[in-house]
Amino acid sequence: MRFGLALPHYGFSLPGDEPITHEALLGWARRAEALGFDSVWVSDHFFYSFARFGAGDERIGSLEPLTALAAVAVATERVRVGTLVLGSPFRHPSTLATIAAGIDQLSGGRLELGVGAGWFEDEFRSFGFPFGSAGERFERLEETLQVLGALFAGGSVSLDGHSVSLREAELLPPPVQRPIPVWVGGKGGPRVLRLAARYAAGWNVVWRMSPEVYAQRVEPARRICEEEDRDPSTFRLSVGLYGLIGRDEGAARAAFARGRADMPGGALDSETYETWCTDTLSGSPDRILERVAAFEALGVEELILSPWVLPFAVREPEQVDLFARHVIEPLRG
Repeated sequence: MRFGLALPHYGFSLPGDEPITHEALLGWARRAEALGFDSVWVSDHFFYSFARFGAGDERIGSLEPLTALAAVAVATERVRVGTLVLGSPFRHPSTLATIAAGIDQLSGGRLELGVGAGWFEDEFRSFGFPFGSAGERFERLEETLQVLGALFAGGSVSLDGHSVSLREAELLPPPVQRPIPVWVGGKGGPRVLRLAARYAAGWNVVWRMSPEVYAQRVEPARRICEEEDRDPSTFRLSVGLYGLIGRDEGAARAAFARGRADMPGGALDSETYETWCTDTLSGSPDRILERVAAFEALGVEELILSPWVLPFAVREPEQVDLFARHVIEPLRG
């Protein structure tokens, strides 16, 4: 099993609501590498809001993911660098492919490119992108995947799509990886899984998922691979999870209590420690190691930790240190 870290890159990500900076992001990328994490990840929003949690709709800033990853690529040596995930409507797919090739070159071949359909309507409207229906966003995602796959395969590409036409397009200079791994992000409905099976290296889901529920989605994914004439064993799986760890169950409960109190809008007020642990990477080291083994038995190759109750937040830095010491190190022997 490999482990990734969701890097802090929002205005709420750091302790005490410390303003987010590229320097802080790079510091955490280097720290994750030193602690033994295998990958680091950023997400893609023009801004964030806690309105979905029942709090105010004030806009919260976010670092732009591709410029941030370019900096991370230069600042690190070993960890893979990835997006979890890019909103496909926000960038022309051929431009995205060119930028991705550049980041792959900067990193020496360490880029993982996650893409999705997008979901946050306010940012679409604010920045002038048509939100449309879910079907329209999935059509754009499919075309993005087609273009990325064709260009990452190498050589000259001509393609006639619904909104994108290429005429002898080529990535020059080319990326180091042929192809750059592309991940489709989503909850695991039939359309997401079919797009992933048809065009991508694999499928990623975040941020709460129990092994039992995940197993119910993996089986259809493998059937869809067979329908698409793809060997299911080549379909890669990764899962991102919130996580709160303690040296023992008492310490883990206390960490959850702090996280619940920190949650905007009181969104976790009705949650208990037991329900939280059901579908997150939380608890004592022994409990977390059992959860890791359950996901590994289902074919998951990487777990990506978001070490708080919010995505891409490191509100208690010691959480990351504890996870590295009590989960990653024991599994590495």
